[in-house]
Amino acid sequence: MSNAIETQGLRYRAGKDFELRDLAVTVREGAIYGFLGPNGAGKTTTVQLILGQLRPQSGTISVLGRRVPQDLPAILAETGYVPERPHLYPYLSVVEAIRYHAAFYPDFDRAYADQMLGTFEVPRERRLARLSKGEMGKLHMLLVLAQRPRLLVLDEPTDGLDPVVRRDVLSALLDFCSRGAATVFISSHLVHELERICDWVGLLDRGRLVAELPMEAFKNGIKRIRLTRVPAAAGATPFEVVSRGAEAGGEAWVVRGWEPAMAQWFQGAGAEVRAIEDLDLEDGFVELLRAARGPAA
Repeated sequence: MSNAIETQGLRYRAGKDFELRDLAVTVREGAIYGFLGPNGAGKTTTVQLILGQLRPQSGTISVLGRRVPQDLPAILAETGYVPERPHLYPYLSVVEAIRYHAAFYPDFDRAYADQMLGTFEVPRERRLARLSKGEMGKLHMLLVLAQRPRLLVLDEPTDGLDPVVRRDVLSALLDFCSRGAATVFISSHLVHELERICDWVGLLDRGRLVAELPMEAFKNGIKRIRLTRVPAAAGATPFEVVSRGAEAGGEAWVVRGWEPAMAQWFQGAGAEVRAIEDLDLEDGFVELLRAARGPAA
């Protein structure tokens, strides 16, 4: 399977306090890839590098099998982009904004755009300056979906929207993906939102990629193991120990790469397992961040 987005050795410094370091992101074609990280982690900077809005100090970027920045016109012709902040002209009406956007994309689906205006209940003749944040968010999503792009790049597309609008926007996105082979790269700090829709996840913190793996492996492979009798020395384990912490009556280990058969390792090490607990995406993300940041975190 080919990759829709691939970066290798990507480095970018913004001032004295922030740097993307050797960023290697791989987004497979057809994936819904959640790019997750706290505010300030470098998510928007990464999006801008991928779309050629910034130039890296070093490294390579490939999008849809083409090079950035050399092949940007061809890349952008097949890419739908929802930025973190709106970039539409506020003096246009909704229908004027649709006509303007459609002029740049020969395959723009006007019938779909008209249908989604009704579904989203966005007033057709209202000026964009008078739209609510939720209406503007729905209009942005409508415009990029009507392009019928091969790749969707969404930077915090539901940030600040109320739960009803978020549901409407994400439902439209999932419906679009179910109808074709589009790839989605969605940047967000809303952890539970990504957990529901993504099949791959990349975790970014302080300009470094902490982890990149299928969502199923993330959800099933990260566990909290509660021990009442702890082995004197862990030695070589069949899983990765992300963290260990003392608790009443023993220790709690967070492990990565877990499979059910690995429970036998504890028996052989003389340990006693009290409980094996699943972690949701947010808990797993926090544990991986703490481990990546070291004891001071």
